[in-house]
Amino acid sequence: MFPCPLRPKNSSGVSAKCRDSRVEELWGLTTFFGYSTQTFVQAVNLLDRFLTLMKVQRKHVPCIGVCCLHMAAKMIEEEADVSPTHELIRISQSRFTVSDLSRMEKIISEKLCLDPKAVTALTFLQLYHSAIASQSAGREEIPSIGRLEAQLKACLCRLVFSKAKPSVLALSLVAQEFESFSVMKTVQQFQKHLKISDAELLGWKELVAECMSAYHSSQCSKPDNKKLVWIVSRRTAQGLQSCHFSVPALPTIPERSWNQSQSEDSGEDTSCSEESPCGSLGSDGEGTFFPSSFHHSRD
Repeated sequence: MFPCPLRPKNSSGVSAKCRDSRVEELWGLTTFFGYSTQTFVQAVNLLDRFLTLMKVQRKHVPCIGVCCLHMAAKMIEEEADVSPTHELIRISQSRFTVSDLSRMEKIISEKLCLDPKAVTALTFLQLYHSAIASQSAGREEIPSIGRLEAQLKACLCRLVFSKAKPSVLALSLVAQEFESFSVMKTVQQFQKHLKISDAELLGWKELVAECMSAYHSSQCSKPDNKKLVWIVSRRTAQGLQSCHFSVPALPTIPERSWNQSQSEDSGEDTSCSEESPCGSLGSDGEGTFFPSSFHHSRD
């Protein structure tokens, strides 16, 4: 998504580029399915913990990533809002099967302690924002929690931020975003309470500022703004094209029948009324809907 000056590898041997690319895709899937920020953060937490704990081959990372998102969704979202497994695989355009995902979910569950109430950087970010908002009490305008959450998601797309303590990363985001003296005084109180050194906070704050600068640049391709692109075969594309532009055949109206009905109605008022068909043109709703967020690339 954007360049990173630090490109470490986690203990699994998976490169930072591979890991970051997978997290960006999880962000896009989170947006597509309407999942919460908490679900995304939980998915990234599971992914990073598993990659740190286990030796993983690069070809298995896509399955692990999608599996972590599915597990996080089941922990956080309402049951009715969780996408079916086969639908998640189809939308992510993955090559593994439902059985593969089920086996991977079992492995991750056995290796990690799954806690839907796990404390993450989002937990601290919401606590900080709530405290600042209550102290401000409308005296000054403060950035919304949604803005801070978006910045947190951008930071999580870089492996380097997985090394930060959740409390420190969240406080760095707040310190970088808020500039007023009263808010900075609250930040210092949090810093003192959590025993975060000035050097530690300053170091992470600088990395956050660098990340935000790259994220807000015009060259940045933001995962939540990406549209799905379907790659189909030439035969399928031709079939879709002919189906889309085909005009259904209408029955032929006999000329004699038309003349007869015209003569019968010649003395009637031809203006549209409540019972007239011209007042409900297209109201049957029978048509083909093509979502604007889907694009078919033709090979």
